[in-house]
Amino acid sequence: MAVSIEDIKRLKDLTGVGLTDAKHALDEVDGDFDKALAAMRKKGMTKADKRGEREARAGLVGTYNHDGRIGVLVEINCETDFVARNEIFTGLVKDVAMHIAASNPEFVSMDAIPSEVQEAAKKEFTEKAKADGKPDNMIENIVAGMLKKHFAEKCLLEQPFVKNPEITVGQLVKEHGARLGENVLVRKFSRIALGEVA
Repeated sequence: MAVSIEDIKRLKDLTGVGLTDAKHALDEVDGDFDKALAAMRKKGMTKADKRGEREARAGLVGTYNHDGRIGVLVEINCETDFVARNEIFTGLVKDVAMHIAASNPEFVSMDAIPSEVQEAAKKEFTEKAKADGKPDNMIENIVAGMLKKHFAEKCLLEQPFVKNPEITVGQLVKEHGARLGENVLVRKFSRIALGEVA
């Protein structure tokens, strides 16, 4: 079966390999595009694997509206438009948007917390530990534990998932990434509650 130039270009774009490698992969499976793509993923020749980091720029902006009183916008990214249209991925976007409405996180992850917010909390907890008479040599560890717990409640990916509190939202996202075979990440979100003063 002859291999079309369109399929070669498409395979090249999806995997980040050269035209020759893309054509060779299609030739090996008699032009079956899906088999060629699967074979290249198995060989680790995808764009993500080659670079050592999986770039996620496709995806969806999802919404959730609870009784006209709470509205959520969330951007969740994946690597390809193909996955962004998949039911598993769209279901994840809906679930995360609904979770944000219910749990009101402030940050996506620990990495997203501004340093000044972290410093202010650290100062507050250090003063509290000292006021409580904790031993000086233990204060650093006590404060670290308090900070972790404090911010875990405020970070989306650290929160227990409302539909299954046995796992965190971060674990839910990772599980979906594994099922879909792509890097999946929550980029940003916005939550608006009626009558809430910013």
